[in-house]
Amino acid sequence: MVACGSSPSPPSLQAGDSGPHLRYSSAYSSRTLNGDTPSWQRVRAVRSKRRQAWQLLAETCTPDGSTVRLSVRDGEYVISVDGDTLMSSHTHGSEEALATVACQGLPVSPRPRVLVGGLGMGFTLRAALDRLPPSAIVTVAELLPAVVEWNRGPLAPLAGFPLGDRRVQVKSGEDVGFTLRANTDRFDAILLDVDNGPTAFTATTNHGLYDNAGVDAAYAALRVGGTLAVWSAWEDRKFEQRLRFHRFSTEVNRVRARLKQGGRWHTIFRGVKAPGPQNRATGLRARGT
Repeated sequence: MVACGSSPSPPSLQAGDSGPHLRYSSAYSSRTLNGDTPSWQRVRAVRSKRRQAWQLLAETCTPDGSTVRLSVRDGEYVISVDGDTLMSSHTHGSEEALATVACQGLPVSPRPRVLVGGLGMGFTLRAALDRLPPSAIVTVAELLPAVVEWNRGPLAPLAGFPLGDRRVQVKSGEDVGFTLRANTDRFDAILLDVDNGPTAFTATTNHGLYDNAGVDAAYAALRVGGTLAVWSAWEDRKFEQRLRFHRFSTEVNRVRARLKQGGRWHTIFRGVKAPGPQNRATGLRARGT
């Protein structure tokens, strides 16, 4: 594993993490009013549970030199980039929803082929495997070999050991953009969860996945009737329009980070490849989940 030379620091709190829980206690004051009237006095807040410090488990570097760390605290695993939290094991509902959106309405195939771009903590992969038949072939393209090793190590049980599934083929150290360009009319579904989605990159090199060339490569890599599903931390009308321009029948879904338990809203773009130029300008606006 490559160390980036910077000193370890705890990742920032995941959105929705309220920090230490506080408990307030009350006590009688011995002071009296008019001789015998007691008064209540709130005393300082005390911590009901002291949270442990973040423990750095491993770190690696991205090709552009950013530091990626895996840390743990109180059973919560976090992957951070240059100190900013990218994902947490306590918040993965929208990543699972990405797989649900991608796998719904797949073309009938005796052996569906699915590409997962970005392994993360394995929750999207696990959700896809749970929705695919035993005959499916699932290719995972992960740029950072260390992330693959983390998913075979401390992260493995969190998502139920998805890399141990015989349907999974891992391309460790491979940019998913290369995988898309190297395959034509191959996949029934493509799931992209790289960086923060089409905007606000932690690495500017990821822009190529979501620009015109990247969307065109995804379209070419899909079979007719196949689905492109893209996770995003925010809404993005320009990206939605880009999908339509490249002949995807487009749908936008808003989902909670923790699904029924709430959390921040995330966006999942769904584009279906249909034959013929009539599909160029079609699209459906979002529905919240």
